[in-house]
Amino acid sequence: MFDYIIVGAGSAGCVLANRLSENPENRVLLLEAGASDWNPLVHMPAGIAQLVGQKGVNWDYSTAPEPQLNQRSLWWPRGKVLGGSSSINAMCYIRGHAKDYDEWEQLGAEGWNWKNVLPYFRKSEGNVRGTSALHGGDGPLTVSDPRYLNPLTPVFVEAATQAGFDANDDFNGERQAGFGLYQTTTRDGKRCSSAVAYLNPVRKRKNLKVITKATASRIIFENGKAGALVYAVDGKGGFCEAAAKEIILCGGSINSPQLLMLSGIGPAAHLRQHGIDVLVDAPGVGGNLQDHLDVCTMHKCTQDITYDNINQALAGLRFVLFKQGPGTSNVAESGGFWRSPLAEDERPDVQFHFVPAQLDDHGRNKVPGSGFTLHACFLRPKSRGRLYLTSNNIQHKPRIEAGYLSDADGFDMKVMLEAAKQSRRIIAQPAFDAYRGPEMFPGDTAQSDAELEAFVREKAESIYHPVGTCSMGALDDPDAVVDSRCRVKGVQGLRVVDASVIPKLIGGNTNAPTMMLAERVADMIMAAG
Repeated sequence: MFDYIIVGAGSAGCVLANRLSENPENRVLLLEAGASDWNPLVHMPAGIAQLVGQKGVNWDYSTAPEPQLNQRSLWWPRGKVLGGSSSINAMCYIRGHAKDYDEWEQLGAEGWNWKNVLPYFRKSEGNVRGTSALHGGDGPLTVSDPRYLNPLTPVFVEAATQAGFDANDDFNGERQAGFGLYQTTTRDGKRCSSAVAYLNPVRKRKNLKVITKATASRIIFENGKAGALVYAVDGKGGFCEAAAKEIILCGGSINSPQLLMLSGIGPAAHLRQHGIDVLVDAPGVGGNLQDHLDVCTMHKCTQDITYDNINQALAGLRFVLFKQGPGTSNVAESGGFWRSPLAEDERPDVQFHFVPAQLDDHGRNKVPGSGFTLHACFLRPKSRGRLYLTSNNIQHKPRIEAGYLSDADGFDMKVMLEAAKQSRRIIAQPAFDAYRGPEMFPGDTAQSDAELEAFVREKAESIYHPVGTCSMGALDDPDAVVDSRCRVKGVQGLRVVDASVIPKLIGGNTNAPTMMLAERVADMIMAAG
């Protein structure tokens, strides 16, 4: 028997496996539905461009047709490999705004204010710039400055300055607003996923067992306590492991609520529709779904200097031999945070990622020639969605209704239009004069607000930050799935620790906050014995 069973070796699961197994008396089992992270493209930062089409490391989810996006089904890649989405993401290290966490506490997540979470960001972080009041210098997650920049990256930063924005060399510093280079979760030129940072150094611990290609299908309860987990390995079922202390779900914002519902915890009527016995009527499971919607402005480049036509063999060789050159780039090398005129408080509400390449449909639609793309997303959407089971079989993907742009007053769309207009304004600056070719998207035909709105509905995509489907909150909040210690309400011995417990989207990329969250909950678990 194991003391702890962790389901999902992603951004949070690897952190928990490391921290819980620090105590040699804790027997820890870590299950991952995907394979090991052997693929060389996982470890070469620029390999993300090739990973896009590889289903072996990706759950390959898509939303249901989105009513406000011309009934399009949006692609939702999620990591299915050791390291989870931290093994396939763009590695931007962003924490969000300090007030995001104060807001979590205001929403009922007691203790999750900025003052309390900062020590865990610092504990996790190994920033190459060293230790400071806001940064950790010796944590397991290496955070690095860029080793290589495309020639267009400094052009973008200069253009943002010309547009009147402040330069910012640390988006996780005293202020978030401004434009500059992203720090990334890379180490010595290679990706530093949660598996690299937290799991690899402790794989030889005798009290830690890791099983890959292991898909959990159901939690078994006895007298209201999560006592065992049923799972299959490489498609072959019949495995069951008991947990003396806790089962911890770290499957992410899609898989964790799905497993809860299949185990009898979720909206009662919905579970009964699929023949599932109701253990806990928890209406919040699968609800409160939030994501950052992203709109891209794409131009042709008059000079062949982008990543579109790079010599991949030469770049790969430089990376393998020297860990130098474009292979070390996360591609989204620069960006910024802007407070739009519609911002409801002092926090920036729009984030930009500049990519010196043509990215249409997540890069899956290969566009000939050379170009560059400016992503812009609204950080604080009011719209909410929900997940639904499609059957009582874990092999059947849940239905994802993201609910993009579904807010009653249309506020989300208004900010998206501001983001698109600001993107155009930056690219119109003199710094781009020597490089700016024709605008591909939105294109010359999209000038009025109505035309830009039509463009957003036709082309906007996810930028991969789903949260909220097992939301953390107060004990008396009927929509909160877990308490402020990430314990599932209504049962014992069961937690959810991943991005699904985040009650409200933070202002930025969600990977670093997910690791912070796991660090803090690991301390809670260890303190409780």
